[in-house]
Amino acid sequence: MSPAGETESTPPRTNAPAYGASKIESTPNSRGASVVSENIGVLGVKVKNVGPWIQRDIEQVKECKADAMLQALLQRASSAPETEQPELLQKCLKAVLPVCNGQASTALVKSSDIETALNEYVCPGVENNFYGPFIRATNIALACLEEIKIDGMRAPVPTVDMICQQNDMPMHQMHQTKKSIRKPDLVILPLNSACAPFQDETGDKKGKQTNKQKGAQKNDEKDDDQRKKKRKAHMDTNATAKPKKLPWKDVLACIEFKRKTAGRTKGIKSPSPTYTVTDHVPTKPEYLPVDHLKAEVPAPGPSHTPATQPASDTAPAVQSSGLTTAQHSKGRSSSKRKATDTLEESAAKRSKGNHDDKDADADADPDVTVQTGLYAAEMFAANLGVNYLLNIIVVDDVMWIWYYDRQGIIQCSGINFIQDLPRFLVLLYALQRFDLHDWGRNKDFLPIEVEGKLCHEVKIDDENLGEVDLLLHTSHDERVTHYGLQGRATNVVPVTSEALTKKYGKFEDGMVAKIFWGEASRTSEPEILKKVEEIAKRHATVQDHVPQLLWHHTFTNPTAAIREALGVPEPTTGSRVLYILVFPKLLPIIQLHGKELFDVWRQCISCHLTLWKEGVHHRDVSPGNLMWYWRDDKRIGVLNDYDLSSLADDLGPRGNERTGTVPFMALDLLTKEGQRGEVKHLYRHDLESFIWCFAWISLRYENGVLLSRRLRPLDEWATLGAVACGVEKYHFQGNVKPPARSHIDSSLWAFITLTSRRTARNQNQILMVFYSHSKIPRVGLRLANLYQNLHSDFLYPLHYLRFGFASSDTCVDCPYLIRLQ
Repeated sequence: MSPAGETESTPPRTNAPAYGASKIESTPNSRGASVVSENIGVLGVKVKNVGPWIQRDIEQVKECKADAMLQALLQRASSAPETEQPELLQKCLKAVLPVCNGQASTALVKSSDIETALNEYVCPGVENNFYGPFIRATNIALACLEEIKIDGMRAPVPTVDMICQQNDMPMHQMHQTKKSIRKPDLVILPLNSACAPFQDETGDKKGKQTNKQKGAQKNDEKDDDQRKKKRKAHMDTNATAKPKKLPWKDVLACIEFKRKTAGRTKGIKSPSPTYTVTDHVPTKPEYLPVDHLKAEVPAPGPSHTPATQPASDTAPAVQSSGLTTAQHSKGRSSSKRKATDTLEESAAKRSKGNHDDKDADADADPDVTVQTGLYAAEMFAANLGVNYLLNIIVVDDVMWIWYYDRQGIIQCSGINFIQDLPRFLVLLYALQRFDLHDWGRNKDFLPIEVEGKLCHEVKIDDENLGEVDLLLHTSHDERVTHYGLQGRATNVVPVTSEALTKKYGKFEDGMVAKIFWGEASRTSEPEILKKVEEIAKRHATVQDHVPQLLWHHTFTNPTAAIREALGVPEPTTGSRVLYILVFPKLLPIIQLHGKELFDVWRQCISCHLTLWKEGVHHRDVSPGNLMWYWRDDKRIGVLNDYDLSSLADDLGPRGNERTGTVPFMALDLLTKEGQRGEVKHLYRHDLESFIWCFAWISLRYENGVLLSRRLRPLDEWATLGAVACGVEKYHFQGNVKPPARSHIDSSLWAFITLTSRRTARNQNQILMVFYSHSKIPRVGLRLANLYQNLHSDFLYPLHYLRFGFASSDTCVDCPYLIRLQ
C-alpha cells in the first residue's frame, strides 16, 4: 500500500520485495507524523493539522490473525512469558466458557448479566447508546474472570485492577507550546485512576487519594474485599458517567466505537444462547481497510498551499468503504469522502451532541483508524520510553485490536465479540493479568515526585561505573518531547546523576539525556560518536566541536519480537531498540543572530566538512542539531545529533527508513525519487541544508525569540510534506522578499538572498555567500578545492565570498581561482 497522495504505480516501501527498477542509493524517508514532530509547535495539534500525518502512519499498517494476537497477549500474561506455550489459547477458551454461558458468579456479580447487557447492546440506535451496555458487559466479565484460575497463567494484578470507563469528554495535554484536545469514547484505566475524578468532585483531595494508592501498593491490596466493593460501587455508579480531566498518563487503552450505518433500524444479531469453543470465523471485512484514506488531494502550488496539508502528488480518487469513517448520529454520509473532507475539514473529534464543550475543535470527523491513532500519539507522549500500546476499534459487533510501537502499527483480524464471546473474554482475561510493564510502560523509567514535580528515575548496572543513577526531570520546561506514532521518537530531558557527577564533576549548564528508538540495523549513535572522537584527536576543526558522550545504554527490547510472534512478514525490517545517551547540555543556535550566528554556523560547517572527508556523513543538518557553548568567553559551535549519520564504508543503506528534517533538506532530496531513496546523498546536500538553516533562523527569530506568526515567514515549510515543501522552497528562491520586520540589516539580508539562490543554468550547483561585518570590498571565489579551503582563516576578512561546486563530490586536489570583482 502506497503512502497518501502517491500514484498507484509508486513503488512499495523498503520492507516490500522490491522498488521496481530503481536503485536504492540511500535510506528512504519517513512520510508520517515523525516528519513534523520537531515543529509541532508551528504545525499545531488540532486534528486538521496533525491528522493527515497520523493518517500516513496508519496507511502502512501490517496485519495478523486474531488468534495470533490473542496467543501473544496470553503469552505475555502467563507465568512464564519467555517460554513458548502454544496451547494457552485453547486452554483459556475452554476455561472462560462458564462465564460466557452465565454459569459463573461472585459474591457481587453474576455472569448471566453479561447476556443482559449484550442484548441491550444489539438494539438499534446511535453510537452513544453502545457505551453503557458494552461497559457493563466488560466490567461484569472482568469481575467473573478474576476468579478463574488457569494453569500457566498469572493471577490478576490488583495494583492495576483494570476497569472499563466511559469518557467521551475532552482530555488535554501540552505538546511544546500547544494544547491538544481529544475525546476517546471509552478508556481502560487502573481502578484508582478511574475513581479519582469522581472522588475529587465529592471533596476528596487528589493528594490523599495518591497516598492511599501508594499505601495500597505497599500492602499489596491486603484488604481484597474492600477493593472488590470499591470496584463494584464504581461499576454501579460512575463507570458509565463522564469523568472530568482524565490524565493521558493513566490511560492503558482507548476503545472507539462506530456504527456501520448511523441510525440503522435493524439491530445486530443477538447473543448465542450457548457458547462452545470454535475456530475463529473471519469477519466482513476481516481487517479495517485503510486504502480509502488515500483520497485525491490536489497538488498545491507555491502561492496557495494550505499550511495544514501535507505534501501530496496527484493520485486517483479512492472510494471509501464507508465502514471505518467516523460518522455522527445525524447520519453524515461518507462513502465517497473527498480530499477536502479528509484533510482540511478534519479537526478534533466532534462532541457527538455535547455542544457545551467550547474547547473541542469544531467539525471533527476523521476516519476511525486515524482518530484512534491520534489517541495513541497522546498515550505515547504522556509517558517516557513507552514500549508499545494497545487500542480497540469497535464497529457494530466487531472489534479490532490495534498494536502500536515505534516500528509501526499492526491490526489483528476482526473478532465478533457477541457471536464469538469466548475470544472477547480471553482478551479480557489476558489484559486483566497485565502489570503496567505488560501494558507497555517502561519498567526502567520509574515515575517519582521530586519537590512537587514529576520526574523519572533510572538505575542501570554499568560494568565500568557500577550502578548509574539518572534522575530525569520530565516536568522541566526545557524538555523536548516527540509527537507521533513511529520513528525515533526522540525525547531530550534535563538529567542529574550522582554517579556521572562523581566521574566528570559538575557541568556549568548541567546535563541532558537523549532517549530515542534507533533502528537496529543502523550503525548506532554511540558507535558513530566513537569514530567522531577519534577524528577529533587529529583535527582541530572537529575537536571541541562535537558532543561529549558521557554515558550510554542500549535496552534489549527489540520491536521485532512481537512481529515474529504474530507472523508478520519480514519482522526484523525496521526493528528498533531503545537508547539513552547522556551529554553535557548545549545551547541552541536559534538564540544567536547576525555575526554571532554566522560565527557558530561557520564552525559547524567546518566540523561537518572534516567529518565528511574522514568518512562520517551527518545527513541531518537542521537548526536543532546546531548547538554551541561558552569557553573562555568565546562561543564554540557544535555539530550535534548523529543518530541518522552513516559511515562512508557502510555498504549501501543500513536503515529501513529515516526521518529527515524536511524544511532544511536539499531540493534534490525533496522529490519523489529523493524521498524513496533513489537519489544518492552527497556532501552538497548537507551543505545546502546549512544554507536553509541560516535563512530559517535569521528570518524567523530576533535575538533568540521566535517572531509572532504575523511577522515570521516560512511556517509552511514546517507543515508540508517533502514534495510540497520543495515546491515552496523553489518558489522562495525566485521570490525572496525583504522581511516584514526590519530586524535584519542590509548586509545580512544580502547574504541570505544570495545563499538561498541556485544558479539558473546549473541546478547541481549551489551559490553560497559567506558573511562578515568587515568593510573590505566584495571578492568572488570559485572554489573547487572546497574540502581544503572552506575552513581557512583566509576567508574571515572577506565581506562576501562566493563558491560553487559540482555534484560529483570529487573536488579534492583541484585548483581554485580568486579574482577581485
